[in-house]
Amino acid sequence: MTLEIYNSTKKQIPEQLLEKAVLSVFEHEGYVVESVVCVYCGNKMIQRINREFLGHDYPTDTITFRYNKGNEVDGEFYISLDVVRENAAKFNVDVQEELLRVTFHSALHLLGYDDQSAEDRTLMQEKEAFYLTSFGIAIPSPVPINEQKG
Repeated sequence: MTLEIYNSTKKQIPEQLLEKAVLSVFEHEGYVVESVVCVYCGNKMIQRINREFLGHDYPTDTITFRYNKGNEVDGEFYISLDVVRENAAKFNVDVQEELLRVTFHSALHLLGYDDQSAEDRTLMQEKEAFYLTSFGIAIPSPVPINEQKG
């Protein structure tokens, strides 16, 4: 079992917390780690990976490569700390909260969860909220459409 966390930037990241976050998702979902590499990088690196492997020439928050066999997690993910910081500002949330959310999101991708359809996105968001809450981050409940003002 190996779970490795790499930071290719000069920014500080809470490595122990991020490792705990990844492992908590795997444990709760009934998976074990075979070999997982988590790389926290900048926009330049993630844009190059996005272009080379997915044909998209822009930075993104996370890219995940899944090589699992059964319930043994084997894969890697890359998270852009630059995009995390930009998204935290855009959505008015704490940078560490956004970093945890994207880390949970990436771990869920390693387990086969997807976010291509509206239903899949909703399930991913529910799971992200569950894990954030389990780490002590309060997530506001969405206001039902018929109760929204304006």
